[in-house]
Amino acid sequence: MFGSLWLLTLTSAPWLLSRAIDHGLAAREPGTLIGWAVAVLVVGAASAGLGIMRHRSMTKLRMTVALQTADLVMTHATRLGSALPRRITAGEVVTIGISDVWTIGRAMNVGGVGVASALAISVVAVVLFRISHMLAFVVLIGVPLLALFVGPLLQRGQRAGLRYREQQGELNARLVDVLGGLRILNGLGGKQTHLERYDRESARLRDQGYRVGGPFSWIGALGDGLPVVFLAVVVWLAARLAASGELTVGELVGVYGYTAMLVIPVNVLIFCSFDVTRGLVSARRVVDFLRLPADDPSGGPAPDGPATLHDPASGVFVEPGRLTALAGARPSDAAGVIDRLGAYGPTDATWGGRPLAGVAQPEVRSRILVAEPDAALFAGPLREVVAGRAEPDDDRVRTAITTAVAHDVAAELDRPIEWAGRNISGGQRQRVRLARAVHADPEMLLTAEPTSAVDAHTEAAIAERLSTARRGRGTVVATTSPVLLDRADVVHHLVDGRVAATGTHRELLATAPGYRDLVTRVFEEDE
Repeated sequence: MFGSLWLLTLTSAPWLLSRAIDHGLAAREPGTLIGWAVAVLVVGAASAGLGIMRHRSMTKLRMTVALQTADLVMTHATRLGSALPRRITAGEVVTIGISDVWTIGRAMNVGGVGVASALAISVVAVVLFRISHMLAFVVLIGVPLLALFVGPLLQRGQRAGLRYREQQGELNARLVDVLGGLRILNGLGGKQTHLERYDRESARLRDQGYRVGGPFSWIGALGDGLPVVFLAVVVWLAARLAASGELTVGELVGVYGYTAMLVIPVNVLIFCSFDVTRGLVSARRVVDFLRLPADDPSGGPAPDGPATLHDPASGVFVEPGRLTALAGARPSDAAGVIDRLGAYGPTDATWGGRPLAGVAQPEVRSRILVAEPDAALFAGPLREVVAGRAEPDDDRVRTAITTAVAHDVAAELDRPIEWAGRNISGGQRQRVRLARAVHADPEMLLTAEPTSAVDAHTEAAIAERLSTARRGRGTVVATTSPVLLDRADVVHHLVDGRVAATGTHRELLATAPGYRDLVTRVFEEDE
């Protein structure tokens, strides 16, 4: 509404000027001239006010759309939970949240200004038709011709923009990965290698950006240049009509005003097509993200009490109340078993004989906890970090910290922990994560390599205290540590993702050569 009224006031100003010239100035009627001049002043003031309101409403719409889109993305990311990094890179999510939502917001303004521009062009065409059929015909033919110039460029720009957007997400993903592992890369001397790789990919993205900028730069040039050429043609024709006496001086000034004003809606329509093209590219990426399947919270009931977990894909059985270890040469095999037993992603696992995928998600999440080795640590006092979503209880928090041998993190529970545990060492972060998992006290705890970043003495203490603290509860540990394996009630030796042998640690050392070779190799590496 504001856009349409604003452009209509711009359209009415040339008509008022033509009336003032023909009926006031040319007729030498001061009173009439003053009246028309006042009308021009009023319309100009109204145009200024409507222009302000148009801009405010467009800004509000753009911000609202962007923030609502960001809210949809954040809500879906939260719904995906721990499945999020398994289905999309962090760089892609960052690009959506920083770039795409604002591009979509800008594209949503096209509806208002596009309708207003089309309305203004139609009004000018009607007014010109009353002055000269030829001028109206030129206007009605000229606008579609501009679209013919711009259309192919928009198609090229959209195709190049899709490729650019994909490469941008991949590059951002690499940047996030490098920043997250900067300390490790520094210790391994790999910073320069990753810097060179990032430089190469950044240069490739820059070159693709040039290919995107080519057609869009032409669109910008045509958006500013073609309407001016169009204006020159109409004014030249109008001047010839005025010279032949077919137009009055006032009508000539009015025609110039109409066509000069037409530069605005024609330019707006060209840049609307530009914004729509970029908005469609961003919208496709957002829609692809929103289509990522989230866990269905609905489902059947869980077993009434502690029950056996079984993964048919690997042959692993996990009995309640026992410490079960998964040992394999490939960490990904054990991680896959834990993901299936924790119902992260597609799974054929059963829980007490019931398909785990058919159990209501809240039941699974409240009773089966997958403690990932790189799980996020939120900022806050140590007691709140360890307590997680539970109300902090200092005695319970201290017990969990003792079990995880994390007493060196802080003497007091008020010590602030920064986001991602940036102010503590890697080994301390690992033990704080373990303390948080122990504090949660789930019916079934599944964790991978909980002692990989600690020394042998600390590892032995964790193995002893964890088995004691989790007595009566089911625990699954993916590890090749002989210390932890020796504490396990049952060990599954995995080969190519399948159970090759099952027994206690000492039984497998005596009867399974492959297991003995695996554990011996790990022990020698530790030594």
